[in-house]
Amino acid sequence: MAKNLTQKIISNHLVEGEMIPGQEIAIRIDQTLTQDATGTMAYLQFEALNISRVQTELSVSYVDHNTLQNGFENADDHRFLQTIAAKHGIYFSRPGNGICHQVHVERFAKPGKTLLGSDSHTPMSGGMGCLAIGAGGLDVAVAMAGGPYYLKMPKVLGIHLTGKLQPWVAPKDVILEVLRNLTVKGGVGKVIEYYGEGVASLSLTDRATITNMGAELGATTSIFPSDEMTKQYLKAQGREGDWTPLGADEGCEYDEHLSIDLSELEPLVARPHSPDNVVKVHEAGPIPVSQVAVGSCTNSSFSDLMTVATLLKGKTVHPNVSLSISPGSKQVFTMIAQNGALADLIAAGGRILESACGPCIGMGMSPSSGSNSVRSFNRNFEGRSGTKDANVYLVSPETAAATALTGKLTDPRDLGLTYEKVSLPEQFTLDDNMVIEPAKNPEEVEIVRGPNIKPLPINTKLADVVNANVLLKVGDNITTDHIMPAGAKVLPLRSNIPAISEYVYAVIDQEFPKRCKEAGKGFIVGGANYGQGSSREHAALAPMYLGIKAVIVKSFARIHRQNLINVGILPLVFRDESVYEQIAQGDELLIENTVNQLAGDEIIVRNVTKDTVFTTVHDLSDRQKEIIKAGGLLNFTKMNSGVTI
Repeated sequence: MAKNLTQKIISNHLVEGEMIPGQEIAIRIDQTLTQDATGTMAYLQFEALNISRVQTELSVSYVDHNTLQNGFENADDHRFLQTIAAKHGIYFSRPGNGICHQVHVERFAKPGKTLLGSDSHTPMSGGMGCLAIGAGGLDVAVAMAGGPYYLKMPKVLGIHLTGKLQPWVAPKDVILEVLRNLTVKGGVGKVIEYYGEGVASLSLTDRATITNMGAELGATTSIFPSDEMTKQYLKAQGREGDWTPLGADEGCEYDEHLSIDLSELEPLVARPHSPDNVVKVHEAGPIPVSQVAVGSCTNSSFSDLMTVATLLKGKTVHPNVSLSISPGSKQVFTMIAQNGALADLIAAGGRILESACGPCIGMGMSPSSGSNSVRSFNRNFEGRSGTKDANVYLVSPETAAATALTGKLTDPRDLGLTYEKVSLPEQFTLDDNMVIEPAKNPEEVEIVRGPNIKPLPINTKLADVVNANVLLKVGDNITTDHIMPAGAKVLPLRSNIPAISEYVYAVIDQEFPKRCKEAGKGFIVGGANYGQGSSREHAALAPMYLGIKAVIVKSFARIHRQNLINVGILPLVFRDESVYEQIAQGDELLIENTVNQLAGDEIIVRNVTKDTVFTTVHDLSDRQKEIIKAGGLLNFTKMNSGVTI
């Protein structure tokens, strides 16, 4: 039977279950990655599993988020990450080596392999035919310990690409077009697989941009075939031996379809405050812009920065614009320094930042109050930039550069310049001196723990009676940035759950942590697509620490739902969405015979305050039910040690 690419890779890694969409399966994981904002917690969880060495083919610990060291916390965490990597067989990418996804594509990702990463943009490696999935840190810890990764068998949405991009139209415009069509929840429960004659016109870095930002669709992952273009890139990286041809079988089927003619696309922009609020640049502009930022894992490759440098060469950034440039990796930074492009960027007025996530996660370069910021990033959620009332627009590097020159949102075609397409080099500069291999004598390595690293909070077993008040009611498309903010103030507390819990829902209701502490336990009620955005399990861990027992919503984003399960919080969905309107913050809710109800598909909830009853569904697998009853995945794993992980 003919298989699509997704089915091929899953079947080659299938450990449990059948490849029937919606059914739970388990797959073997070849590689893992973590970054420092999620890594400290992931490795504390890995330690709790009592495994001496990682069991994967390759595991890499990256430092790219918390690189702003305005206190001891981040530096201490980095020492912890480096020593635990040395001891447990993990490669360590030092601060300054680059953004995890960019570096992983350059140096480690392989066609046909599975990659699980504690960051939602892990699917970037899907650009070279790797099944790369973002997950919570605990899922990654279990994978490092040799356990399979459990997920529902996704549907496969095939996107048929035809034609070729016109001058000044970029790969970023391709994924913005997909988001315009599918929305931020259109990929939930699906893998986005690209195929068709248009694929051959896209370079490896083009494809990586598209799969990276596929995370904003809510998709399990996105993937391109491994072809001659993939081989060319790997050869240039000195890794031709890692290449293998891999694609869909002729005549294979897809569960859903979308067709895009690349030649018909125009420069696009995602307006505030959602990546799917997409229109043509001509329709959104011109608007005055005070800041332009080029970078993030989505658009910080060599070709991206060379495109910007070529456009800016010999010109000066508009006097009203502050332009920042973040090279995605040390390799990119070195190469633009060697060929003179860095000098062109500096001469034009660009402010050069280190090779890290930086402004994308609110780590510096926050816009001025009420201003417009145009960025080549992947997310424009309200407040994510560090300035709550700023308006963030997402565009391609080409559009960002054009905007930096004019001081207003500008279609690069309107500049009247001759288009110069940047080609990838035949040979990248290769120097892995910022990647530290695991220690050859791990027994001699001492793990260094700073005072900011606190013990891992563990939940208790599921109570048979759960009664508490609704401590917060929120609307649709609540992101993990709403639940657990990032930024320079909060990110350094990622290894300190008691401290970081003080900021849960700070951007919506600063009194929420206080109410939780006073109540001791509670419910959260939300709308559709609850928990979209990043993989940060702190958005589940911190609410669990504050006593949240269940979250009842219209629908969940994939990773956050699994993170709630992993920490033992009941993820419930309204059977009838109209009930949402009938519940108020402060209402007392009661669930009786919880354990027995969990055995079925529905859980009945009584609104004691309103004297009404409503039905919720949980759609938990038998394994997930046991995890919830145990009080989370760590408890479940310990209970079943030697049987299954």
